[in-house]
Amino acid sequence: MEVASAALWIVPLLFAVVLHEYAHGWAAARLGDDTAEQLGRLTLNPLAHIDLVGTIIMPALLFMSGSPFLFGYAKPVPVAWHRLGNPRRDMVWVAAAGPAMNLVLAVASAVLLGLLLGASAPADFAGTTGEGFAVAAPLAMMAQRSLVLNVVLAVFNLLPIPPLDGGRVAVGLLPDGLARPLARVEPFGFMLVFGLLITGVLGSVLGPVVGVVIGILQVFI
Repeated sequence: MEVASAALWIVPLLFAVVLHEYAHGWAAARLGDDTAEQLGRLTLNPLAHIDLVGTIIMPALLFMSGSPFLFGYAKPVPVAWHRLGNPRRDMVWVAAAGPAMNLVLAVASAVLLGLLLGASAPADFAGTTGEGFAVAAPLAMMAQRSLVLNVVLAVFNLLPIPPLDGGRVAVGLLPDGLARPLARVEPFGFMLVFGLLITGVLGSVLGPVVGVVIGILQVFI
């Protein structure tokens, strides 16, 4: 049962983080930088994107600790910004591609969940009846978890703190007087995010936004 329960989170998590990184590489390739492709990272093979800590250890610890949801990340896709046609403008598109992919996956998950719930009788999910229960119920549960995971990843990554995607988008869009000081935060960005996490500030900021986005996506269910 524990393995089955973990799989309901792990499968959507792998899809979420792998496609997030693939989107970065795909956008960079379309804008002139094929570094990810040259290094074998422009692929949907999860083995090329797995990060020991972010894809394995962190989700495993969260699962074993009884966390209500899993979180993780893959190895960042390398981008040589100087090879882009218009580095400052194009980095905005490359950075935004990851969270955009997660939002697309969240919408797809909501649509799939709606289709599965609409095609099955309520008893199929509440009890043990219905011929499609063995397949439809696990798929519906994975779709629900995929919806939550992808919204969390999209909202988290859009925080305007480098090196998160939102930080790089902000650096590309802000005037130089604001972009330069923000760019200097990058070496300390993850420490700042960790500090916000352990103090509870991050959860209080992200929670309501995640709730609003999931509420909007309920229209597809």
